[in-house]
Amino acid sequence: MDLSRRRKLSSHVETSSMNDIMFFLMLFFLIVSTMVNPNVIKLMLPNARSGKQAMKQPITVSVDAAGTYFIDRQPITPDQLEPELQRRVQGLESPTAVLRVDASLNVQKLVDILEIGNRLKIKMVMATQAQQASGK
Repeated sequence: MDLSRRRKLSSHVETSSMNDIMFFLMLFFLIVSTMVNPNVIKLMLPNARSGKQAMKQPITVSVDAAGTYFIDRQPITPDQLEPELQRRVQGLESPTAVLRVDASLNVQKLVDILEIGNRLKIKMVMATQAQQASGK
């Protein structure tokens, strides 16, 4: 009596298509990762853990609706702005200036002040007013 099996069962999983799937996934992620271009807005945010303060009192640069320039409430001409800022930040480790510009002014005045701050390596922070909630 022959009791042996004539057919042997084998459990085999086809993995030849797995290579193609992995190649396409890798290609997809490579293409997507090169297309991602995050538009990052760099903001100077306060750090709560920091015990060191760079400057006790920042310099305030203001421009009113008439186009008059002020540094810490002292009126100056636009030509005096850069030399006066340079004099005030001389010797400071990390100078900071708060910009207070009237909303009705042309953006060019703001850009001019930002360029001066960039040349003098002053960190510029723009002051804004919070919107009032309407009580409807």
